[in-house]
Amino acid sequence: MSGDRNPPQWGGRKPTDFTERKLRSRTVYRGRLLHVLEDEVRLADGRRGRREYVRHPGAVMIVPFLDSKTVVLVRQYRYPLARHFCEIPAGKIDPGERPLQTARRELREECGYTAGKWRHLTTIHPCVGYSDERIELFLARGLARTRHVPEDGELLEVVPVKLAAALRWVRQGRITDEKTVIGLLWADRFLKKQG
Repeated sequence: MSGDRNPPQWGGRKPTDFTERKLRSRTVYRGRLLHVLEDEVRLADGRRGRREYVRHPGAVMIVPFLDSKTVVLVRQYRYPLARHFCEIPAGKIDPGERPLQTARRELREECGYTAGKWRHLTTIHPCVGYSDERIELFLARGLARTRHVPEDGELLEVVPVKLAAALRWVRQGRITDEKTVIGLLWADRFLKKQG
């Protein structure tokens, strides 16, 4: 964990460097998805502090368009919140896999589609206070049906919905998943710029 190599200018002045230096690190928990660590760090002012954080392999999210107005969402049960969510397809990047490979795999596994056109829209960091996770957002168009083979234990329903309706669900609080909200807003912005 180190500071920015080329920090942006903030208000026309060079920002203060608050970089923290790792002194010691220990694993608190290591699972299939998450690696929880606790580090002792030297703060920028010379004091010591502790940082608990999660190492994450990274993920992708995809906004797949069936046509110019219809997106494909997935509905699934999320155990930590004990409820069903409508989300854009997403998944963890496997070791050695490039983000676009992951996006293609996840679209096939979760939705049963391939896409003829792919566009990377942005990278987000959803949990900067406690994780190094990054999520790569892709737009997928030119969809074609393929064999739908969900991951073992992944039970979900494919839900085609008009983008306008999905954005209305965001405003109404029916869609609350952060990555889905961001993905839909980015896709809407991108399509409006395309004309």
